[in-house]
Amino acid sequence: MRLELGNIFIKDLQFGEATKVENGVLYVNKKELLEAVSGDNRLVSIEVDIAKPGEETRIMPVKDVIEPRVKVEGPGGIFPGFINKVDVVGSGKTHVLKGAAVVTAGKIVGFQEGIIDMTGPGADYTPFSKTNNLVLVCTPIDHLPQHEHEQAVRMVGLKAAAYIGEAGRNVKPDEVKTYETLPLLEGIKKYPDLPRVAYVYMLQTQGLLHDTYVYGVDAKRIVPTLIYPTEVMDGAILSGNCVSACDKNPTYNHLNNPIIEDLYERHGKDYNFVGVIITNENVTLADKERSSNWSAKLAEYLGLDAVIVSEEGFGNPDTDLMMNCKKISAKGIKTVLVTDEYAGRDGASQSLADADKSADAVVTAGNANEVIELPAMKKVIGDLKPADIIAGGFAGSLRPDGSIVAELQVITGATSEIGFNKLSATQY
Repeated sequence: MRLELGNIFIKDLQFGEATKVENGVLYVNKKELLEAVSGDNRLVSIEVDIAKPGEETRIMPVKDVIEPRVKVEGPGGIFPGFINKVDVVGSGKTHVLKGAAVVTAGKIVGFQEGIIDMTGPGADYTPFSKTNNLVLVCTPIDHLPQHEHEQAVRMVGLKAAAYIGEAGRNVKPDEVKTYETLPLLEGIKKYPDLPRVAYVYMLQTQGLLHDTYVYGVDAKRIVPTLIYPTEVMDGAILSGNCVSACDKNPTYNHLNNPIIEDLYERHGKDYNFVGVIITNENVTLADKERSSNWSAKLAEYLGLDAVIVSEEGFGNPDTDLMMNCKKISAKGIKTVLVTDEYAGRDGASQSLADADKSADAVVTAGNANEVIELPAMKKVIGDLKPADIIAGGFAGSLRPDGSIVAELQVITGATSEIGFNKLSATQY
């Protein structure tokens, strides 16, 4: 499967009379945007604002971050199963508004939602301080069940990203990158002497607002399976969860999975990137055993020499991570794990809830318990009050002057296993 990504670099974001891209500036017609995302009677109002890099702006509580993309050639459309019909994506041509993002925020859904600071110390920990953000603040009707609230806001974000992505349909990209994965036997024939490597992609599926979607299906309902890496780049995998902001993989991270991108960089040179095994994270022991058995079985079936395994979340999913590692390693396949840590504020506690001696190559995205002080910002998009109750916050986190003292886990994407700053990652 072969996909061309045409990156259109967005240097600025402004409201305008027409939604378009011109000289690197993304203009958005606010009225048309609101018409495109409105219509859900579960939401009382949707407000739109803009947050740019370097501004003294805080966005909270953040639900999801989505990169605008549009399918310009090939089967299917962006975000299949939600915005477009279910069809296999990942081939043809897709245009990307690189440097722009849609952020959904508003009244808190669950307690595990995050903060994006566009400047200051908090900005150093989130990749979304560097994007031009179109923020949609959604207010639900009273007493709306949490799962419906999450669903309503999720669809607003996806509709907005699809609407804005259309602005790039007829724009000549500033950069074109090509990604290709051959069918298994063809790939082996083409690269007979290169080690075969795959990516085991653990998706957050613990339920209770901890959901991830694959082609519109809640991934709790799948068994581990194979997909082409390029399918992810066309929105086949979407976030629908409220796991701790620091290690949540927003939809933006799925679309821009750095592990997939790095594997492609060395594909055909140092190894043969065979593809992606997607698996879920379960709450019962039997389901954990079943899914890890399938992941190991697929790795063996593909004749792999090595895998990279990433985890989303922490605590309970640490067991899924170790089961995958242990069982795949037992097949004689080398494993490298990517995870964050919860090692206590002093860094002296056990980092993971589970461990195994086979986990001898681990990349850490950082300690989410580290305490950080976020200074007050001149502008707040959303609401500061949840600072005391979101994961990583505590009574007194929000100070009278608007500053916040909390654990690093309050920051969206701070230690995300597939969205962390690669320069800060360490291997031990």
